[in-house]
Amino acid sequence: MKRLARILGTLMIVAGLGSLGWAVTVWQWQDPFTAFLTYRSQQSLGSDFEQRLEESTRRPAPATAIAIRKALPRDAVDWRKDSKKGDPVARLRIPRLGLNVVVVNGTDTNTLKRGPGRYLGSAMPGEGELVYVAGHRTTYGAPFSKINELKKGDQVFVELPYGTFEYTITGHRIVSASKISELKSRGFEQLALQACNPRFFATQRIIAYAKPVAVTHPGDDTATPYEAIAAP
Repeated sequence: MKRLARILGTLMIVAGLGSLGWAVTVWQWQDPFTAFLTYRSQQSLGSDFEQRLEESTRRPAPATAIAIRKALPRDAVDWRKDSKKGDPVARLRIPRLGLNVVVVNGTDTNTLKRGPGRYLGSAMPGEGELVYVAGHRTTYGAPFSKINELKKGDQVFVELPYGTFEYTITGHRIVSASKISELKSRGFEQLALQACNPRFFATQRIIAYAKPVAVTHPGDDTATPYEAIAAP
């Protein structure tokens, strides 16, 4: 009996240390099992997104700011309407976080397992309205694990078939998870990146907001300042 008690005690200690190690791993990094699943999904999404880029209608780069102002909303609406739930719709790059991921269309549970998702009730970049993107913070690749580290002025790039949009972070906001008013557009172009807060809980949402500063049309190396094309 004493030997059995020692064995059980040893097993409990090993299990406890294993659980502690697992908790530390997830806290410091992310859940490696779900991260692997998302990694595989992102590989597939990346290929699908590149194919969508190739298949999309590539119009000549507008010659003037006025022409760009007219073309962007049209192209953005076309892309939104052509994109179904679960489709790869954009590539999101955030240098501060070392993030380079494909954004999926939709924010339901299964969609967010594949990567950050665009809320279907929000706009696409270029429509002049709110673009709302949600992502996990501890599981499934944890794309927004360090969203709280974004600082004012940090760059955010969103690549789409009709242009690459550069945004800069303007600040953070923490709200209740039930506050759906944050999903409503204020009538101007704005990017919102959302994750659960605090980590491992879903009682709140942390939202990092960004404003557009420039747009680069495909095939054009010169970025056009957003203020030059924003509707008056």
